Amino acid sequence: MEPEGAEAPVGCNPVVLTAARLELFPHPLETSYWACASHMKMQMLLRVHPDRCSCTALAAAVVFPLLAVWGVRGQEPQPPKIAVEVKAVNVLATVRDRHGKIVSTLTKDDFTVQEDGRPQILNYFARGSDLPLRLGLLVDTSLSQRRVMDQERTASYSFLDQLLRQDKDLAFVIHFDREVELLQDFTASRPKLQAALQSLQTPQFDSDRGSSGGGRGGRGSGRRGAGTLLYDAVYLAGDELMSKQQGRKALIVLSDGVDRGSKEGLTTAIQTAQHADTIVYSILFKDEEGYGYRGGGMGRGGGRGGGRFPREERPDGKKILQQISKETGGRLFEVSKKETVEKIYSEIEEELRSQYNLGYTPEKSSGTGYHKIQVTTRQKDLVVQARDGYYAGQ
Repeated sequence: MEPEGAEAPVGCNPVVLTAARLELFPHPLETSYWACASHMKMQMLLRVHPDRCSCTALAAAVVFPLLAVWGVRGQEPQPPKIAVEVKAVNVLATVRDRHGKIVSTLTKDDFTVQEDGRPQILNYFARGSDLPLRLGLLVDTSLSQRRVMDQERTASYSFLDQLLRQDKDLAFVIHFDREVELLQDFTASRPKLQAALQSLQTPQFDSDRGSSGGGRGGRGSGRRGAGTLLYDAVYLAGDELMSKQQGRKALIVLSDGVDRGSKEGLTTAIQTAQHADTIVYSILFKDEEGYGYRGGGMGRGGGRGGGRFPREERPDGKKILQQISKETGGRLFEVSKKETVEKIYSEIEEELRSQYNLGYTPEKSSGTGYHKIQVTTRQKDLVVQARDGYYAGQ
């Protein structure tokens, strides 16, 4: 609740007006709306977070009871109750020219947005550099990643140190293998983030308790499994951490993309990130030797004579990570000799500093389920990278 006399953001036009003078203003720094209910000399200013949700409860439970009280005191007739349904959709977009160079000088009028094939009116626009950033680092610490752990750790800290702006941006660190563990909650502290990254290690075997996860002293999620809980990590990061945050939100997943043992499925993990308005960047570290597959030896399924037990076929981790990133508006990167993790982080940093934040209220009631979004520019030679859609009413 804001004090009496507080004003809605300057320069924001009302999205909805009702007979009760309920006005909704896009907030310039958050994916939320200001709701202003006024009657005679009394004012009330409150904040609503309407991502895929309804403001009916606001109008019925807050505005109209107040109007009823005011009506009794002023001996005025009570206005009829009017339900106001408002849903704000937020989309982060990156734009490139035909040569792949990022374009960061566009304005609101340069963009067009369609939902399920219907044109939408943009009522909110901001450049990403003006907005706070909430970043999550999800690091695969399963045995398949043991040979690249040092490289991941060093590059990740350098990336966070360069990207995060003091007093504006926050980051957290999660590791996942047989468990998902929050090593460091949201913080701007470089020493705390560095300590979390330094604690990364592959699972250790304890003769009394069996295998233990690859973190030290972090806050566990209560999720333990028998392999690599990639989907659970994305799900928990979106549901327990990102869903409570405002501003720009991004996850960076460092993994080979192979999930084993997650309680949540791939679709659920993606939906949860979409619900939280979070884009996912994936960095693929693929180390075949990390699985013990070294060609023709006599290991399991690897004998020259076709061993007794065929080698278990692994899922295509690259396709999985590509799907997660594409459907949330991010990108997939693959580490190689030419494309180092340091270079990849540099590209991600440039994207995060050059995003556009677009907001609209669907022209018609969209209903529940999945809704396809298409973001384009009026300059046909430009390419827009944004999420494909969102899930409403679930």
